[in-house]
Amino acid sequence: MKRIFTLLTLGLLLVSCKNEQNNETDKTENDATEMAETNAEQQSDSVSIDIEPISHATAVFTWGDAVFYTDPVGGAEAFSGAEEPDFILITDIHSDHMDAETLQALELDDSLKIIVPQAVKDQLPAEMENRLVVMNNGESMEHMGFDIEAIPMYNLPEAEDAMHVKGRGNGYVLEKDGKRLYISGDTEDIPEMRNLENIDVALVSMNLPYTMPIDQAAEGVVAFAPDKIYPYHYRGQDGLADVDQFKQMVNQENEDIEVVLLDWYPERE
Repeated sequence: MKRIFTLLTLGLLLVSCKNEQNNETDKTENDATEMAETNAEQQSDSVSIDIEPISHATAVFTWGDAVFYTDPVGGAEAFSGAEEPDFILITDIHSDHMDAETLQALELDDSLKIIVPQAVKDQLPAEMENRLVVMNNGESMEHMGFDIEAIPMYNLPEAEDAMHVKGRGNGYVLEKDGKRLYISGDTEDIPEMRNLENIDVALVSMNLPYTMPIDQAAEGVVAFAPDKIYPYHYRGQDGLADVDQFKQMVNQENEDIEVVLLDWYPERE
């Protein structure tokens, strides 16, 4: 009887030790998982999206170790001192967005890709065709670590004679390392913009009569509530839109949206 009791006691001790070891292993694995998730979040937060405005719709973006241009116009001299791009995004066929002479003057690396809607490809010189990657509204692709989605951009109400018809040009959403950037292109306050989610940084156009007034732009921005909004493309027929008033309109509705005002028109006196 004493022998049986001893064996039972040893068995219970072994089971207890095994359970403690399993618990320690689970705790270690859970701690490692939590630490990895925390490190990933900290890395995402530490990666900034820096925007250098060139003019109007043209900009140089530095996102971590990647550099890309949007709608490069103005000749190579407009990009003097800027890092060479890893890729280029073009939104539309109008001359303030698409300029073959600037693209050629930049003397880009042969492997560099220029992401464009079909309408832009149709108007660029044939010798540039091997550089062009066509994306149309609703399409997505992965390029150099970025998830890129082509978003519609168009005037309201929709009409065949609109300056920006639906399906011709692209806005873009880029995502990398948990951050999301929206570049509106020439659009109004369309449902596709209002329905965007989890946008960290956005650039939204506002100029009459080509896109929309500042109050309409503010309503659209409040609807999808990016963390940070840069008004851009705000020169119209009557001069520059009042982006200070746009900022007030946005923050009256949502003070948590950071409105950043950059100088997109350095050539003005």
